[in-house]
Amino acid sequence: MDKTVIIILVIMLVLIVNFIILAIYIGRRYNNTDWGHPFMNILDGLLRFYCQRYHRQWNYKIDIPKDKKILLASNHISALDPFLLVAATDRPIRFMIAKEEYDKPILNRLFKAGGCIPVDRGGRVEGAFRSAMRAIEKGEIVAIFPQGGIHCKETPREIIKPGIMRLSKLTGCDILPVRISGVAAPGSMVSCLILRGDVEFDVHPLLSTKEVQMPSFRNEMSQWLLGESETIECHDKDSG
Repeated sequence: MDKTVIIILVIMLVLIVNFIILAIYIGRRYNNTDWGHPFMNILDGLLRFYCQRYHRQWNYKIDIPKDKKILLASNHISALDPFLLVAATDRPIRFMIAKEEYDKPILNRLFKAGGCIPVDRGGRVEGAFRSAMRAIEKGEIVAIFPQGGIHCKETPREIIKPGIMRLSKLTGCDILPVRISGVAAPGSMVSCLILRGDVEFDVHPLLSTKEVQMPSFRNEMSQWLLGESETIECHDKDSG
């Protein structure tokens, strides 16, 4: 083998090893919660570093009460959203995601390691609901994107899916609404990861299970997630 090629290969190997060592160091330093596996803990730290340093998510933290059963409900404006939510909390989050996304090769292992709950949007959601109920009963945080998919102001307005109401009723969970903004290229799957954002969170006060079952809830929640209102006012009459 040519000597120049050997030198290039050695340099590349050294760079790769140093990159891995640096990634492990950053992951361990910024890790802020225990996911039950060293790899996931390092990944947690890397995500926090990426969100805080690159997307300027510095002082935004979501305080989740530890003495209550909570269902985290967020708007969904880009593929970056789950990373931002993980970086904003100090507890592992189990995301409910579409089964077709969960089953994608390679990503499936990551979703499984992260405790994600696949949801069959074709109508068979009972299994996902049972998994979510078991997780909540164990004190874990379950997160849901009630808009169903990536949805921003430019997207035709749709009311949120009713599954969040049913899950809240079955588990006796309060809802903690979260609104993400400041993501570059909202509505995208890839550009949002590359373009630098200036992320902010709006965290609404907890909504009780009783409020969530009010006829006006879905419309009020839909408006708030889109940034069309400042508060979610649930009442007996549907405001839609």
